[in-house]
Amino acid sequence: MVKARKLMQYAALLASVGVWWLAGLYLYLSPNLPEADTLRNITLQTPMRVVSREGALIGQFGEQKRKPLQFDQIPQSFVDALLAAEDDGFFSHSGIEPLSLGRAISELVLTGKKGSGGSTLTMQVARNYFLSLERTFLRKFNEILLALEIEQTLSKAEIFELYVNRVFLGHRAYGFEAAAETYYGKSLADLSLPQHAMLAGIPKAPSRNNPLSNPDKGKIRRDWILGRMASLGKITEAEKIAARNTPVSAGFFGQVVEVDADYVAEMVRQEMVERFGNAAYNDGYVVFTTIDAGMQQAAHDALLKGLRTYDWRHGWRGPERRLAPREGETAGETLARWHEALRAMPTIAELPPAIVTEVSENGATALMKSGDAILVPWQDISCQGPPLPLNQSNRCT
Repeated sequence: MVKARKLMQYAALLASVGVWWLAGLYLYLSPNLPEADTLRNITLQTPMRVVSREGALIGQFGEQKRKPLQFDQIPQSFVDALLAAEDDGFFSHSGIEPLSLGRAISELVLTGKKGSGGSTLTMQVARNYFLSLERTFLRKFNEILLALEIEQTLSKAEIFELYVNRVFLGHRAYGFEAAAETYYGKSLADLSLPQHAMLAGIPKAPSRNNPLSNPDKGKIRRDWILGRMASLGKITEAEKIAARNTPVSAGFFGQVVEVDADYVAEMVRQEMVERFGNAAYNDGYVVFTTIDAGMQQAAHDALLKGLRTYDWRHGWRGPERRLAPREGETAGETLARWHEALRAMPTIAELPPAIVTEVSENGATALMKSGDAILVPWQDISCQGPPLPLNQSNRCT
């Protein structure tokens, strides 16, 4: 009995010391914390876009690919997927989850290493905008204090927007709208459930879980998120199974240029840098030109057609490169090397690169950048022989 009473006294003493210690730490750190209200005026680094007079994209310049979204532009399917992955209690907690946070802090104190996480979406916003990624107890405590202040200052929708538009998602994509365009060539609102779950899994490890760098690990993370969504009642069991059975469909999509006018884009870039310096690349400028998109594209297409016709009349100039099988190389290794070479070759003037892998009596078999193999009949290759001098043009018709 006496022993139990002493244990209770020791426990009460430790609790009292802990409370006073935390209070002192709060008084020490809180005066140096940034104001959460400054998040309302945060300027995200957004690339400069050069557009035609109708608003069609001509060119884009900037180190970070980003397209900020408002909360009402974010599809519910993605909201559910992200919260299932990162913070399913986001709309009910006040910035922290005491149980998971207590577990994470105890692991950090005992081992000196980050363990099971415990950060809510609000805490991640605090870290992403105000703090470093240093894994220390003081940084975690600052994160907690800032999260509580952010929750008092901003609405849940505003906090969600800040997270969605800031987080790094691999391949120079910042924010989920830019990631959707990078990996799928579409807006976030146009993606399917498994694609939403795939994107929601990337923040855990952007270099490891993105669907280009490691599609297998990305799929494992995606399928786990789909399971969480089902357990939380956000999707049905049938929807979960169907989504899990969907193959990874991501690819690399660069900026979707709608009007071919590179020289105009470069003229605008030079003018903007002269006026605004490096801020031209990051402050989200949209520069409208006087270019008519339809007329410009028609002129561009006519020029390409004329150049191709001229080139065709002057005969075949031979292959750009030779990629013959190497000695000791297996057929699979050769094919893998060819695929890698094709991925590195750009499409120039709408002429996709291809590798001739076989010649037969029916024609030439060409391996395309997409991975497909096509047969080009001999009757479609009627212009052969060495090129003619520039002043002769009667070889091919």
